[in-house]
Amino acid sequence: MAYHQISFSQSFFNHKNQVIAHRGAWKAKNLPQNSIASLRNAIDLKCTGSEFDVHMTSDGVLIINHDDSIRDLLIENHTFDELNQYRLRNGENYPTLVQYLAEGLKNNEGTRLICEIKPCRLDPARGITVAQKVYDEVSRVKAQEVVTYISFDLKILTTLVSINDAVHCQYLNGDKSPDELKALGIDGVDYHFSVFKTHPDWIIQAKTNQQTLNVWTVNKEEDMQYFIEANFDQITTNEPEKLLLKLKK
Repeated sequence: MAYHQISFSQSFFNHKNQVIAHRGAWKAKNLPQNSIASLRNAIDLKCTGSEFDVHMTSDGVLIINHDDSIRDLLIENHTFDELNQYRLRNGENYPTLVQYLAEGLKNNEGTRLICEIKPCRLDPARGITVAQKVYDEVSRVKAQEVVTYISFDLKILTTLVSINDAVHCQYLNGDKSPDELKALGIDGVDYHFSVFKTHPDWIIQAKTNQQTLNVWTVNKEEDMQYFIEANFDQITTNEPEKLLLKLKK
């Protein structure tokens, strides 16, 4: 295991709210999800984080999109050039990870980049290669200190931890206790809100372990209130404006 301490600039983490914009802040302004525009809007809103999804093309380009297909073309089966002919509905290209990180580091006073590495549909073992490549790209642009990695694929996260045990990771699948994740070196828990309501003891366990507590995807006001009162570190939502207003009140 490599031991590389990630140093955090305290001046960067200015935003004390709990709001993670899910696929960027897209809904209120009818922007494409996972677009540069929705990322920019989340940064302008001063959300504490903006989440996005990464896949790898057949020729090794890391591209941002939620689904594993673009226009019914499976991303991992097609080259970047084949996919790059298509546009988001606002005219943007589907951004590459490099383009997305470059925008995320620009004029940003405290919005973390929450990088979801998607499992590979055809060959799950390919996820290890994707994890290594994502880590290398983030390192190359010197963005490790502002990135949190999340995934439904536990092997992707343990691969990242094996590369650098100081990376910040959150597991999404909801089938492991915080204690089990701690034993694997994973320092964050990010489950669907129904999981935490079924296992309220896991909230206590994660806090005892000093693991980051995140929850997805919280859009109803009563659910927002529940996780605010439970003192979660982060709340992932499609309604960042609504949650920011609720926190102010």
